[in-house]
Amino acid sequence: MSYRDVASKQVLIWACTSVGARVPVAMAPLALVFLVRERPGGYALGAALAAAFVIGEMIGAPVVGLRLRPDRARPQLAAALAAGTAGFVGLGVLPGAHPVTLAAFAFLAGGAPAAVAGGLRAMLTTLVPARAVTQALSTESMLNSGIWAVSPAAVTGLALGVAPRVPLLLAAALMASSIVGLWLLPAGWAVPDEHRTEGTGRRGPSLLGLLVAAWPVYVTGAAGLTLLGLAELVLPALLEQRGIGVGWSGPILTGLAVGAGLGAFLYGVRAWPGRLRTRSVVLIGGMSVCVTAAALIPDTAGIAVALAVGGMLQSGALVTRNLSLREVLPASALAAGYSVMYAAASAGYAAAGSLAGALLQVTAPSTAVLAGVALTLVLTGVGWWGEIRSGDRSARDSAPGSAHGADPVAPARPHAPGREGTPGPEGTAIRGRRDAEDRL
Repeated sequence: MSYRDVASKQVLIWACTSVGARVPVAMAPLALVFLVRERPGGYALGAALAAAFVIGEMIGAPVVGLRLRPDRARPQLAAALAAGTAGFVGLGVLPGAHPVTLAAFAFLAGGAPAAVAGGLRAMLTTLVPARAVTQALSTESMLNSGIWAVSPAAVTGLALGVAPRVPLLLAAALMASSIVGLWLLPAGWAVPDEHRTEGTGRRGPSLLGLLVAAWPVYVTGAAGLTLLGLAELVLPALLEQRGIGVGWSGPILTGLAVGAGLGAFLYGVRAWPGRLRTRSVVLIGGMSVCVTAAALIPDTAGIAVALAVGGMLQSGALVTRNLSLREVLPASALAAGYSVMYAAASAGYAAAGSLAGALLQVTAPSTAVLAGVALTLVLTGVGWWGEIRSGDRSARDSAPGSAHGADPVAPARPHAPGREGTPGPEGTAIRGRRDAEDRL
């Protein structure tokens, strides 16, 4: 296992394309607030526009993701990016438009390209050897951490130093550039016919059925982002409660992003013991401890260190969740699965914002954070229970002579190494490829 397997010209092109597609998403919520803050009720309008953007992401990711075809992903991704570019252009060119018009543009900018992240992730894992998938996903996580560390500062500097519309016009230009990058990448990726039951003419589960069956992975993935999102949103109020200047929010959140990048790198350095679902629970549990510490520690340095370590653990948990999806979904469903995961994460972040707003009206910021920790632990427990049940069900269904096991009439066919039927570390079948971490 080495990051050298990820260092290639194709992965570099993919990274540049990904930056162009994802920086606008990272810039958008804050840029929308700056765009209208000088209008009457500007901050409330900005929050509403940001909400429209996130709602667009939550709806667009599964709707568009379910329609992505691996064999012709490039034109579909390009069309989605073009529509998103149009949304950003509308916001930047018409900042004084009616709020409903701006909300429509924000919804389009968020919803149209929402499945692109999932499609690009699925493409990335086909650009590297099977043994380097973990390193590829860790590299993606590091790239995202860098994007989220730089984007808020860039938006603030451009909006205050040049003009409020400039960040959105820059977002449009970056998203348009990513369309060009797509044409330097493969048109799609080949997948086996995994929906047909081997040895029979029957079709397997539908794509929607496969995605629904993976719900425990989405729940656990959303739990981690909900907790960290709540900590980020409550941080200014928490610092004020401790008598610390709210200006420290920026440096502390930058440290959190840097910690997340470091955590993603460390996760890909070696093979970690234990099942993926167990690792997820351990990482999210550790993150919960860190966020709890941040809520209780009275000094700036302690809060910063606690959140930085929490960011390290959260990025590892995110990589683990993406690897878990590779275990429970066939290759043909991965782009859609990643898109649904994106929607779940967006829903988790939106829930964190709503929870923060509600709790801060009735309780202290530190108590609000502790309530978020409790919610995260409940969601993690539900997801873990669901994964255990799914693993047990898969083991029963694959047992010889079971109703869903091998065809008792058709002769048994030997499986090539890494093909469907080879048990993965979670006890479920890995369909159509080798183990995600190349350890079987």
